Amino acid sequence: MLNMFKLVSPYTPKTDQVNAIKELVKNFNTKKSQVLLGATGTGKTFTIANVIEKVQKKTLIMVHNKTLAAQLYGEFKELFPNNHVEYYVSYFDFYQPEAYKPQTNTYIEKTAQSNQEIEMLRLSTLRSLSTHDDVIVIASVAAIFASTSPKDFEEYRIIIKVGDKINRKQFLYNLVRLQYKRNDFENVAGSFRAKGDVIQIFPGYTDEYSIRISLFGENVEKIDKVDSLTNKVIKTYQIFDFVPANEYISNTSRIDESIKRIKAELKERSEYFAKRNELLEKQRIEERTNHDIEMLLELGYVNGIENYSRHLELRNAGDTPYTIFDFFKDNDWLLVIDESHKTIPQIHGMYNTDKSRKTTLIDYGFRLPSALDNRPLKFDEFLLKIKHAIYVSATPNEWEIEQSGNNYVEQIIRPTGLLDPVIKIVPTNNQIDILIKELDQQIKNNERTFVVVLTIKMAEELSYLLHNKGYKVAYLHNEVTTIDRTIIINDLRRGKYDLIIGINLLREGLDVPEVSLICVFDADKPGFLRDEKSLIQIFGRAARNVNGRVILFADNETKDMKNAIAETTRRRNIQIAYNKEHNIIPKTIVKPIFGDLRSNTETKAMEALFHKQTNKKNATKSIALLRKQMLEAAKEKEYEKAAYFRDLLLELESKFDAK
Repeated sequence: MLNMFKLVSPYTPKTDQVNAIKELVKNFNTKKSQVLLGATGTGKTFTIANVIEKVQKKTLIMVHNKTLAAQLYGEFKELFPNNHVEYYVSYFDFYQPEAYKPQTNTYIEKTAQSNQEIEMLRLSTLRSLSTHDDVIVIASVAAIFASTSPKDFEEYRIIIKVGDKINRKQFLYNLVRLQYKRNDFENVAGSFRAKGDVIQIFPGYTDEYSIRISLFGENVEKIDKVDSLTNKVIKTYQIFDFVPANEYISNTSRIDESIKRIKAELKERSEYFAKRNELLEKQRIEERTNHDIEMLLELGYVNGIENYSRHLELRNAGDTPYTIFDFFKDNDWLLVIDESHKTIPQIHGMYNTDKSRKTTLIDYGFRLPSALDNRPLKFDEFLLKIKHAIYVSATPNEWEIEQSGNNYVEQIIRPTGLLDPVIKIVPTNNQIDILIKELDQQIKNNERTFVVVLTIKMAEELSYLLHNKGYKVAYLHNEVTTIDRTIIINDLRRGKYDLIIGINLLREGLDVPEVSLICVFDADKPGFLRDEKSLIQIFGRAARNVNGRVILFADNETKDMKNAIAETTRRRNIQIAYNKEHNIIPKTIVKPIFGDLRSNTETKAMEALFHKQTNKKNATKSIALLRKQMLEAAKEKEYEKAAYFRDLLLELESKFDAK
């Protein structure tokens, strides 16, 4: 009997959620693509959770950045506590991928220390998809990057049962074949130790426990799950299955043919460099590739093995690589694209970005041309993988709406009763005087303001002018570090600042309920920062406050302005009617200020650790520690703490070029 998705929540669907769930479920089998147009604060996550429970299909939820992925992961873990909710993020979210910088003759190698946590998360995802039916995967656009073959991953499994008769030597050999490494001293994921009749294996997907196999002669007497820290038995199994310790694994039955193909390509590439008299590049590719061939023959694995995936899987040049999509097998599953107006463009661009980086490595002799086939999916390949898709956004692009047949499901009403802001167009004559008058009223009401401008020069000059007039103003620009940016936002919330001026105030982490006024300068200028969708997103920043309003400084009402205002007004009127019918009085969202965590001992220690780093060697250790703290905070659903550790991590990686 299949495990069933079971939603656990004290809440029930309300308002637009009821109809949205009904429509999305009803159209599931008849429409390949659907759009959920959901305004901010309407409970889109809860709606999708209900859809998953009703359609009972494996689900992949893709988002455009790791912070949102971590947040959704925590939410779905809570909503589906008895099912398998997994977190699959891109390597590139956390460290510098292999790269070469010709300008400085700098080669940057991918290091195992940098990605151990990520590999465990990815491996756990593949394991769940291979062994369970009730799986929800929360992923970044990592989902479109090349992974291992599902057939190889499942073939290279060891299943043992209590009472089985096993050859100890052969069993240890099989563990090595699955990329487990012997380690008699440390409890490291993807390792094992064997002493007498006891074999202890640390699965590659976790460092929290090990599996201890007790033998009596050649018979499996006991299989225990043992806590890695306390060494106490957590659970006893009758049967256990070991999956590979690494996501990328080579099928040894094909290794001879694979090596033959790699050698043929190496010969061709060496001749290419020789004809061009590029002797350094020729030496590089020969030394690296021959070393990798030796490691593959000896161990069946080498760092960067994924770059040989075309040959190891005996694929032809240009063939579509295996990805996590292939682990969904029968293709009868659900894909949810969250914040689709941002995620879909990312998916569009990933192939060319990856190709550019790898081409540099190939041109300078660090990789064979076949490395290009270890790549993300092209957009048309991505579309072919989809059978059921729901695109979720407050501002879906035309592409998503066209995919749904120009019909979309709306979720506009907020159970909180909060309204979209009132919008006013004001001529640019005397715009500074008008802004100052509005700021005085904002300060009197103890409320905050965002001011959005188009150029750095305008932001600097306006900040200087307002500062000289006695206003507490901060300016966000591209040179403000992620750490300082977080501090500035929280200081605005506390009242240290009256307003923040910025060019692009649409980035993550800017849900500030204290902001009740947004002033947009040059609202009628053409460009993506003033198009319809960007304006709607800007307006949404004032939808957390009961007094939310927007002033657009413009001498003309552009088509984008008119459409954005019309859509916001439409949503506002729908909410007003609902509030009136149900006697709801809107209230400003109350949200704790994360900055208080700076006085927390743990956070303070991490910040001190950050400032103490003076060399790359020490920084590498600190990066690993910060990453661990970040992931632990995310697991505990302390998302803002996780974001803070992430900011420290990114700053440190950038400082020492140690991504």
